[in-house]
Amino acid sequence: MKRLDLTLTSPAENLAADEAVLDWCESGAGEETLMFWEPRENFVVVGYANKVATEVNVSACEAKGIPIFRRCSGGGTVVQMAGGLNYSLILRIDANAPTRNITSANQFIMEKNRAAIETEFRGQNSEARISVNGYTDLALATHHSSPITAKKFAGNSQRRRKNFLLFHGTLLLNCDLNLISELLLMPSLQPDYRASRSHADFLTNLNLSTEKIKAALAKEWNATEELENPLRKEISQLAREKYSTREWSFKF
Repeated sequence: MKRLDLTLTSPAENLAADEAVLDWCESGAGEETLMFWEPRENFVVVGYANKVATEVNVSACEAKGIPIFRRCSGGGTVVQMAGGLNYSLILRIDANAPTRNITSANQFIMEKNRAAIETEFRGQNSEARISVNGYTDLALATHHSSPITAKKFAGNSQRRRKNFLLFHGTLLLNCDLNLISELLLMPSLQPDYRASRSHADFLTNLNLSTEKIKAALAKEWNATEELENPLRKEISQLAREKYSTREWSFKF
């Protein structure tokens, strides 16, 4: 698997990169890839089917000058900010592999990511564990706590084409969690383990460096060969014509 570190100049370009690389692989020109990027500014990203007015405190975003974008995959709304890390996996869909359908792909990918991060995390905290909660959340809890006290530090989502899938997520490592409470409303859809907890009570930072997490995930996925950005023109065009437009961001 190839590894691509791809922090670009604008939020729209970083969001467009996921779709562009997925299209590249689907066309037969690309191969399985693990990408990383880190936000350089504060912005909100809604899932593909999210209604902005339902999920986002739009007036608070406007007051702070924080833009709102939409991604190409499902899932909930996130605040991108310094201290966060985004990863994207582009994996081949195989009828005889765990990627064969949405459910098995979720289970397969989330367990590998959980194991990779927990191995790194255990070195600093032996009293806590990392678990997969809901369908695609990673959460932190003590060994003896119940599931409803687990605190989320990563959300993930999936998009599928015929031959390849995109699975990506955002990890809270050293983020300003107060900003999330300011900018997001209570989500319209919640996993059971959230138990109607506020953002402040439900979310937590993992408090690990981006480099440690990137190294752990790259090792788990055997993403050892660096890949230079092969799609600068395509990403820029997709960002300009789709991801930076109000028609796309406020589609719902």
